[in-house]
Amino acid sequence: MNSFLARARLFPVLLSAVLLSGCASALVTQVTSFNQWPADAAGSSFSFIKPPPNRWGAPQELEQATYERYAQLELEKLGLRPAAAGERARLLAELSTVSQTQQRTYLQPVYEDPLVFYPPRRNAAGQYFPGFWAPSRFGPTYVGDRVVPYTVQYSQLNLRLLDTRSGPPGQPRAVFESRVVHEGDAALPAVMPYLVRAALDGFPGQNGQVRQVRFDRETGALIRK
Repeated sequence: MNSFLARARLFPVLLSAVLLSGCASALVTQVTSFNQWPADAAGSSFSFIKPPPNRWGAPQELEQATYERYAQLELEKLGLRPAAAGERARLLAELSTVSQTQQRTYLQPVYEDPLVFYPPRRNAAGQYFPGFWAPSRFGPTYVGDRVVPYTVQYSQLNLRLLDTRSGPPGQPRAVFESRVVHEGDAALPAVMPYLVRAALDGFPGQNGQVRQVRFDRETGALIRK
């Protein structure tokens, strides 16, 4: 019975390891989107506006411009166009980010394999066998869990589109909002192209939808289930 329990407790650990190894080439993002997309917004012009300050700090000027360039290319694929010089854009795009290192923990099963004393015995023929110490025939014994700390790089993209025609004059109304989160070991600049693509995947999408968008790390291709 002890051997069976040990194997049963060990199975989820082994299964997790297999699943993680199978997903090692995938970069996973979690996307939450909301929209009230105007029916007549196809082909509209857009321009970027400065995001509001936040407690995590804003990227430097060139870094922010690079991220906005990523978003511009994806918006153009959707049929929207950058506003021409001197043109008042209908849509205002607001891109902000969060990048921080976070401490996490997980529970690791602990097993002990103490030596057991097997007493002396005689077999049916009267042959004598002395006692000895050896590992238990039932295998290692589960004795509890220990807390193991680890560090993750938390990256978040917030992308909003505001329509200058939907709200009162001078008060553009948000018509699309997307929040994309990735947790791993890569810094924000390395994952930002994926975050932008994930934010606009299936645009404008279902209102209030929360889903995972996965990319192949080697090819950069979107992984469709």
